Amino acid sequence: MNSTNAEASLYELSLVCPQSQVETFSDALQALDALSVSVEDADAHTDAEQALFGEPGMPAPRDGWDRSVVLALFSGESQALEAGRILQAQAFFEGCTLYGVSAIADQDWVRLTQAQFAPVEITASFWIVPSWHQLPAAASHSIVLDPGLAFGTGTHPTTRMCLRWIAGNPLPATVLDYGCGSGILAIAASKFGASDVCAVDIDPAAVQATLDNAKNNDVTLTAGLPDAVMGRYGLVVANILSSPLKVLAPLLCKLTRNGGRILLSGILERQAEELEAAYAPFCRLKVLDTEEGWILMSATLS
Repeated sequence: MNSTNAEASLYELSLVCPQSQVETFSDALQALDALSVSVEDADAHTDAEQALFGEPGMPAPRDGWDRSVVLALFSGESQALEAGRILQAQAFFEGCTLYGVSAIADQDWVRLTQAQFAPVEITASFWIVPSWHQLPAAASHSIVLDPGLAFGTGTHPTTRMCLRWIAGNPLPATVLDYGCGSGILAIAASKFGASDVCAVDIDPAAVQATLDNAKNNDVTLTAGLPDAVMGRYGLVVANILSSPLKVLAPLLCKLTRNGGRILLSGILERQAEELEAAYAPFCRLKVLDTEEGWILMSATLS
């Protein structure tokens, strides 16, 4: 078993086991006072690597990898070494391999986490920028937005398509962001000319995130739960998933004034016909944009 004597605040025990044993090892490591337990694909970056991501709203194609690396953090080297010895003595360890214990050098974890999030280019002149980054020189429009609990930081294709449309088209005075998440679309609408913007979400945490993000961007808007919606709007934008978009068709169209536009995202390409059918009694949806298998749909209400 390998160990490193360098100064460290944490020690990492690593082992490889079949998927059937992952839960057993995770429970055992937690019982042995591991600070945290994580699991990775043992065959990552090889031809045997297996993706576990499913489509939004759908189950993952499989529960886990055939071979998994289990990583456990301990506050002391002796704890990690003792945990390894105990695990090797168990009957369930058969067929598994203990890689060893290694020191994790003391690091600025906040800085490392922040380094994962870079400015996001929406157009050449419009960027979404985390607060710890400098504004790109080319940015004449920007939104300062840090990753948080609420969905929508500009990195997902559905959000980028909505933002591109908002940045590239004349906006009416009144805009409703239905299912606002972080409030990024409502903030963008305000930045690009809308004077009366309302953002609503069923999650109170999203409403608060929207208010906080609007304040951080010197934007004035109204945010609340769906019952905060008042009147009808020149633009109604909803970046959620296809199932709720279908259910909400009568409401979203009712909230759009005559001659106004509805803008929908969170839709996979294969779901276009389903959305067209759901909105057919009210308007004729068309695909405006596509990116990485996702589409942006829109219609004008008559």
